[in-house]
Amino acid sequence: VDINASTLAKRSGSMDKVNRLERWRDSDAFDRKEKIALEYTEAVTYTDRQVTDELMERLKGFFNDDEIVELTGLIAFQNLSSKFNSALDVPPQGFFKLPEDLQS
Repeated sequence: VDINASTLAKRSGSMDKVNRLERWRDSDAFDRKEKIALEYTEAVTYTDRQVTDELMERLKGFFNDDEIVELTGLIAFQNLSSKFNSALDVPPQGFFKLPEDLQS
């Protein structure tokens, strides 16, 4: 999350998307393609959710098969990294500092 938040901020040109990520569904900071990618990410990540045929069809409206495979690989890698770092209590490496108003 540390380096990914930093990368997102750099690629988008601001902290706006990072700050709004928690409420992405209601945010106008994300376009339809980004929102379907985020919905897919949650379906892959959370064990109480599934990638349904309907979700896959909507995803295919924005991504081709190769892009879906790449997106899935990125999501899986981030999930692996998160679990690995959590299990070994690996602290953030200082690539990104959470804004004060989001720290709790």
